[in-house]
Amino acid sequence: MLLQPSFGPSNQAQNTFITEHLAQAELRHNRIQFLEDQITELAAHINAATFRFLELIREYDECKGWEGGGLISLAHWLNWKCGIGLGAAREKVRVAHALKALPLISQSFREGRVSFSKVRAMTRVATPNNEEYLMNIARYGTAVHVERVVRGYRSVKRTEALAQENSRHAQRELHWYIDDEGYWVIQGRLPAEQGALLQKALERVMDEQFHEQQDVPARTSGGDPSSEVQARPEPIAGRRADALARLAQSSLSPSSSSAGGSCGDRFLVHVHTDMETLKANGSGGQAELEAGGTIAAETARRLCCDASVVHWLQDPDGEALNIGRKSRTVPPAMRRALQRRDGGCCFPGCSCTRFVDAHHIQHWADGGETSMDNLVLLCRRHHRLVHEVGFGLRKAVSGRFEFTRPDGVVIPRGPDTRSRGNVLALFETHAQSGINITPKSIQSLWCGERMDDDLAVLGMLRREF
Repeated sequence: MLLQPSFGPSNQAQNTFITEHLAQAELRHNRIQFLEDQITELAAHINAATFRFLELIREYDECKGWEGGGLISLAHWLNWKCGIGLGAAREKVRVAHALKALPLISQSFREGRVSFSKVRAMTRVATPNNEEYLMNIARYGTAVHVERVVRGYRSVKRTEALAQENSRHAQRELHWYIDDEGYWVIQGRLPAEQGALLQKALERVMDEQFHEQQDVPARTSGGDPSSEVQARPEPIAGRRADALARLAQSSLSPSSSSAGGSCGDRFLVHVHTDMETLKANGSGGQAELEAGGTIAAETARRLCCDASVVHWLQDPDGEALNIGRKSRTVPPAMRRALQRRDGGCCFPGCSCTRFVDAHHIQHWADGGETSMDNLVLLCRRHHRLVHEVGFGLRKAVSGRFEFTRPDGVVIPRGPDTRSRGNVLALFETHAQSGINITPKSIQSLWCGERMDDDLAVLGMLRREF
């Protein structure tokens, strides 16, 4: 008898396996779709929150709120308070101010429909004339498309600028001749940077000549000092001619204007003061600059914190009695130890590691020691703030350095631990503001077409005017 195979139970097991597999696949698909919706929707909310963040940054910068803490810029404040790198912080400040003149980009950004990456690229070249065109590319393309258009447009503009500059450079010229009356007549066409350089050089020499003339006694009439006749001021054109002649003279005789001394000493700034002024804690008299002029006593104290000092003893008539050797208040070995300990400026929020001074917490003129416990590194800006602007510095009981504002408020060194909300609060805030954000708000309308870069850049160029 021929036995027929039975497929009943096997078919049922196979059907069960297929059903379970399909169910798992559907669950996985639903989970993936759910995650995609969550990611895109949250990204749109983050975009909207970033727009609000940049709005606050711009308003805070316009109010100069960051200046009260002695920081250099808003970017440094963002670096300190928000943990944003300096480069990224500067970029956010730039974008924040650029958005003020771009209503279409701002509105889309506010509604979460464009990302910060797209906005950052667009604001590099966007104007009220072309922002609609850029927004069209941003909505129907990806961030890569926007970057390519902006990069291509900037490349074209840079090429145009270089071509114009090369043309101007090629047409530079300078002529001179002697006319019938014996005058030298000079005519020229200079590129912008050469012209600006010549202008600054002439203005500097003219200022020197002006100050020299102020030191010359006024001319008198008939030898009577009481009847002074003021010299008539020279015309500006004549003063420029004199300045040009002095420039030529100094170029041919570079040593003619020097007052002697070694090469190093000629480039030093000499400050003359006395111990009584330094001990006055900034409330005394003034210090004199050898080249002329005076500075405040507190400025002299700052300069003497970390500089070469020569002790000069003189009599009441100004005659030198004894001149000591030049010495530094902070030895090189101690400077290296300070650099290793502090790493840079110790002012809260400052990241400067170069061009720092060793500051005496108690000035050496007041009896303070030049020791590690009495020294701290400060950048030039914050060193001036501590001495001349009223910021304070003391050593706390904990041994850490404590800085205060001019009003006496201590500048915090640590982070602000107050609660700042959560994602649910972000969603609720946008809903209350009338911003309707869905998983599709941020998604690009690009369907895979290839963008014609040349045509896209041409469209930008046509919208310049």
